[in-house]
Amino acid sequence: QVQLVESGGGLVQPGGSLRLSCVFSGNIFAHYVMGWYRQAPGKQRELVARITDGASTSYADSVKGRFTISRDHAKNTVYLQMNSLKPEDTAVYICNAHHLLTSRDYWGQGTQVTVSS
Repeated sequence: QVQLVESGGGLVQPGGSLRLSCVFSGNIFAHYVMGWYRQAPGKQRELVARITDGASTSYADSVKGRFTISRDHAKNTVYLQMNSLKPEDTAVYICNAHHLLTSRDYWGQGTQVTVSS
């Protein structure tokens, strides 16, 4: 059973930075496209960034140039480096693992990111 454990959230001032981590276990990491989603109060969950096994990445327009997703196969971990944070980035950030063949999705519990002065 795939398990995803996020960490790294917190309170940061506008313009600041945070790095989120998501540790993957329970299956073969390379078989999954890894992603970060976020959900703000009263809003739908949205895709923030995604990375394939081959390190091809994609980003939501709202975070392009500010956020960077990466993965470390030796540590079975995916990261989200968030720079130049804005109040509108405030949300629960949730790690996702999407199996390439079955299209099954697994979700972490989420980590809160709050951008406020």
